[in-house]
Amino acid sequence: MTHDAGPSAGSVLAELRALQAGDLPTHGGRTLAYVYDSGLAEADSLGREALAMFASSNGLDPTAFPSLQRMENDLVALAGSWLDAPPGFAGVVSSGGTESILLAVLAAREEAPDVADPSMVLPSSAHAAFLKAAAYLGVRAVVVDVDPHTLRADPAAVADAVDDSTVLVVASAPSYAHGVLDPVAEVATVAAARGIRCHVDACIGGWVLPHLDDVPPWTFAVPGVTSISVDLHKYAYTPKGVSLLLHRDAALRRGHLFASADWPGYTMLNSTLQSTKSGGPLAAAWAVTRHIGAEGYARLAHAARAATLELADAAGATDGLRVVAAPDSTLLALATDGSCDVFTIADEMLARGWFVQPQMAFGALPPTLHLTLSAATAPSVPEFVSALREAVAAARTAGPVAVDPGLGGMLAGLDPTALDDAAFAGLLAAAGLAGGDGGIALPARMAPVNALLDACPPRLREALLVGVLDRLSRPTGTAAGPAPSET
Repeated sequence: MTHDAGPSAGSVLAELRALQAGDLPTHGGRTLAYVYDSGLAEADSLGREALAMFASSNGLDPTAFPSLQRMENDLVALAGSWLDAPPGFAGVVSSGGTESILLAVLAAREEAPDVADPSMVLPSSAHAAFLKAAAYLGVRAVVVDVDPHTLRADPAAVADAVDDSTVLVVASAPSYAHGVLDPVAEVATVAAARGIRCHVDACIGGWVLPHLDDVPPWTFAVPGVTSISVDLHKYAYTPKGVSLLLHRDAALRRGHLFASADWPGYTMLNSTLQSTKSGGPLAAAWAVTRHIGAEGYARLAHAARAATLELADAAGATDGLRVVAAPDSTLLALATDGSCDVFTIADEMLARGWFVQPQMAFGALPPTLHLTLSAATAPSVPEFVSALREAVAAARTAGPVAVDPGLGGMLAGLDPTALDDAAFAGLLAAAGLAGGDGGIALPARMAPVNALLDACPPRLREALLVGVLDRLSRPTGTAAGPAPSET
């Protein structure tokens, strides 16, 4: 039987390649956020092949696809061996760091059903996924300031914030925004003294830190650490869509296991938020981690770490730039001295073929540039530094980008809770961002837009960006498929 309702497979693939041409590159080490590149072509090829091989397998039922359960157990065991997990530990594979964090918060909440208004204590540097968990799961986020000099969690502030409603405290290894490792031992001691869970968010550092020397304690070797999240699609360099959540013992995991027989179909049984889930990312992670191996990951970790330190030294010696905090792992945050702005530097870097991620001001901290160093970036650090210095020089010549006073005044009068579609459309028009069909026309250079967002209070910035996402996520009338009259 032939299929002739649409274009050929070759034509569709050509369309996909054309669409992909506008994306950031995922390989080559020139995208310093969002993606992670080992630089190992054979590992990448293996991951893609395993992903395709198991794409149609369904992790919903481990008895139907026992290979997936075997691979999940193998990955959890491997991570446990690197994270000093004790006998009796348990874990699950999730779709990413956010899901792992959601599950950790859910398990903590479910263990304390008698707490009417459960809360969790977070350093202000904790990943926003915890705030998402708070919003989704009804666990109140109590956010405490970090040390203003080191940007690490302040154990005394955490201790002061803990009360009878606290079901979880959090530490980062390292924090995403600034790349520093929280004092996990001290934070975990606070939690243990009150009989409260302590989660270590090692989503970004969990596959790097075990291979580095002189790292302060942060694993299950620390008494009081009850769970750790580790992403494999970061520094395990596997295809996207796979993370791990490990618990000190299996009983701590029960709060996010779910079963329901109260309907006429199969008895639903899940260990994560997902029910149906492709076996592809799991199989790809299993294959890539086996292929690279412990010695391979050690080499990759040391390469990325050395690149981070080299880049930090070069950035600190560049007029107009400073390193916000000495990096503890493979993440780096840079700020300017006021002679230019990070938003213009980001635009200038993109024009030179490098993506760096601007971060908005937060409290007393100025806007920063976030850099995630992968192993594949290491050989190109001199080239990156040359581009960075050119970008900073161009930004200093241009001077800090200014927010239009009229537009700034309009924003100052906006109530984020009352920003309806009509008001948002008017704001887009005033900013010169209105596109056809009610959409958005983003400029090639984002510095003016980012500066405008940076000037907004956080709640207003959130409302504006939700509006942007809403407009970007609307069909434009060019859907990829035949119109009804053509079928």
